[in-house]
Parts: sequence; C-alpha cells; structure tokens
Amino acid sequence: MTKPVIGFIGLGLMGGNMVENLQNRGYEVNVMDLNKDAVAAVLARGNASEAATGKELAEKSDIVMLCLTTSEVVEKVVYGDTGILAGMSEGKTLIDFGTSIPASTKKIGADLAAIGAGMIDAPLGRTPAHAKDGLLNIMAAGDIDTFNKVKPVLDEQGENVFHLGALGSGHVTKLVNNFMGMTTVATMSQAFAVAKLAGVDGQQLFDIMSAGPSNSPFMQFCKFYAVDGEEKLGFSVANANKDLGYFLALCEELGTESLIAQGTSTSLQAAVDAGLGQNDVPVIFDYFTGLKK
Repeated sequence: MTKPVIGFIGLGLMGGNMVENLQNRGYEVNVMDLNKDAVAAVLARGNASEAATGKELAEKSDIVMLCLTTSEVVEKVVYGDTGILAGMSEGKTLIDFGTSIPASTKKIGADLAAIGAGMIDAPLGRTPAHAKDGLLNIMAAGDIDTFNKVKPVLDEQGENVFHLGALGSGHVTKLVNNFMGMTTVATMSQAFAVAKLAGVDGQQLFDIMSAGPSNSPFMQFCKFYAVDGEEKLGFSVANANKDLGYFLALCEELGTESLIAQGTSTSLQAAVDAGLGQNDVPVIFDYFTGLKK
C-alpha cells in the first residue's frame, strides 16, 4: 500500500526528530521551516523537498503536520492567500502536534471541514529522543473516520496513540496534563528552595519526601536541578508559562477559575522576567531562592 506524502512544518527538536523518524520509515516528506539548517538536514536524507509556502506544501501533501510553538503561529501558517488552508482540498488531513488553544483548533477544523478536509489535534508526550524512535505518546482527537485514516501514520510516530473524542479534546487533555505537571514542578522546586533558605539539606529533604507518596518522576527532575545542578526535564519555563496561560484561558471559556493555575502562572512569568525563560522548568528554583525581581 502506498504511503501518504507528508507535509511537515516546524523542525525544532521535536518536529525535526519526528520527520527523521518518518523518513527512516520510508515516507516522502515536504517540509517548511525558518531554520534553513534544519531543512537542509531533512533534504540531505533524501526523498524530501522544501516548500516555499504553506499553500504549496499542502497542495503537494496528503497529510499536513504541524509542530509549532503557539496557536498564534498555527493560525498564521493556516490562513492567508499562501497559507495551508488555501492548498488543502477534499480528503486531505491537517494534524496539529503542538499545544494549542482548543477554541482555535475547533475554528480551523470547521474551516477545513467546509472544503471536505479533516483535522486531528494530537499533542505529544515524552521527549525528542522518543520522537526520533517513533515512541511518543500521542493524545489525538477528532472525527473518528479521520482519525482511523491517519492512525497508521500516527502508530509509526507513537508507542501509545490515544483517541480522546471530538476535535479539541486532545489539546484540552494536554493543557490539563501540563497544568498538573508544571504546578507540581513549581511546587516541588519551591519546597527545595525554602528548605535551602532555611538551612535544610536538599538531599536529605529528597530522601525523606521520596520515601513517601510525594515520590514521582517530577520530584526526580526537581532534585536533579535543586540538589545536583543538572537540567534534565527538557521543557522550558517559557513553554510552561505559555501552556498555563492557555489553561487559564480554557478555564475562563468554561466559566470556571483556577486560583492554583493563577499562582503557578504568576511564578512562571516571574521566572521568565528574571531571564530564566529558556531554562528547564525546575530552574525556577533559582528564582525562588534568589527572589529575583
């Protein structure tokens, strides 16, 4: 059976490794990215081409995949005379692997449906290393027939591929997941920071906390930085800050509020303002210990 041609926009750490995995599995790819070195690496592996616009990429591809930073960027590449939407047609599918605002995802999905094209939101779990080996966790959502059509490709990108219901449900799930995760990391990092300021040994604190129900991979990541000075989580303060903002927007849309998320968001924004945006989230420990303004 002929493999679908893949169009891919967003060749960062995660996206670049996802494309390499697809190429290793025999897919033809069309790519687009501002980083020309990343594009050159894809072209050097063969069976690939660079598109000048989203419209061109969509016209040449059966499935268009996005791995971009924000909903604003997604909408920018989708809309406009040279955007993806202008090159989509009946039977094609757009997959958004980023973390986006669910309302934006639903709007794009409706515009695609009007021309007979499909959309799946499929935010990711795990790391770029997993992406390179096709071992991601993929939280997919959308029309079940559309999902089933693209699932063979998703199965080659993810070890665990979940279908979570109607379009937007994947992004909701990812935002809830990141709200829980990043709030946990910020809380644990502040626990280590307060202990340090009070003269309590961080290793001893970790030994005590990890002997009880607080033990978790997140505690390990926080300990790696707070005690050992190593950044290992692989997720930046700036990205966490963006996701918490999206989670708060979702809460507002749903008519509820989260004082917990507001507190986490305030701490993350303060860490960004202190110059820690591109560091791992557990490096927020430095903000909490230094009380940087």
